[in-house]
Amino acid sequence: MFIEINSVSKIYGNKNEKGFEALHSVNLSIKKGEFICLLGPSGCGKSTLLNLIAGFDKPSSGNISIDGKEVTEPSANYITIFQKYGLLPWRTVKKNVELGLEVKKISKEERSRVADEYIELVGLSKFSKKRPHELSGGMQQRVAIARALAVDPEIIFMDEPFGALDAMTRMNMQDEISNIWEKKKKTIIFVTHDIDEAVFLADRVVIMTPSPGKIKSIIDVPLYRKRNRTNSEFLAIRDKVFREFETNKKSKKEYSV
Repeated sequence: MFIEINSVSKIYGNKNEKGFEALHSVNLSIKKGEFICLLGPSGCGKSTLLNLIAGFDKPSSGNISIDGKEVTEPSANYITIFQKYGLLPWRTVKKNVELGLEVKKISKEERSRVADEYIELVGLSKFSKKRPHELSGGMQQRVAIARALAVDPEIIFMDEPFGALDAMTRMNMQDEISNIWEKKKKTIIFVTHDIDEAVFLADRVVIMTPSPGKIKSIIDVPLYRKRNRTNSEFLAIRDKVFREFETNKKSKKEYSV
């Protein structure tokens, strides 16, 4: 397996006091080129797990390896996309996309060529000279995705990247990232609390439950892309995921649908 997560737990708090256990004994294997969605309610540890895999934090116990090497710190081979787009307001779309390539000391001519390729891929060629404040939220997120892809990462981590978008823009962005995944076959680990989003995007949906965060179940999504959100096969898998939450509901109704 490309990514191996072995008995990972994460505890926050002072060593002399009883800490808060965010994750408990998480085990997960991920193939290269898979699209995985970590799905669960707020507080289930899905973002914590994402940060551990990305190397932004370290497990309290257990270990994580990528391509046979233990994760101890962030890597330039892996890119994280958050809800906040992180675009530099004084740079144009093209110059934002070129940013990572500049850090890698790619030549000016090659930077320009690669940036144009990925700006076209996300459908923003006509906006390459615009600045972030001249773009909609969905367009800004496309720029962030183009910038991430331009450096040719092995893995893309996405932490609820469409959470701040309106419903229609969000669906359009789901279409966009699904199309990009088909073309580039990058390994993507995508955090969400939205069941429909997870079923639309993922090869496998990893369902997490809180207090402390654990993996309850993993559901395969053997549907062709582009997926139809209204057909019977899609709805059957969606209902299966929903039932997984229903069987583990606590007295407090905290699960998002």
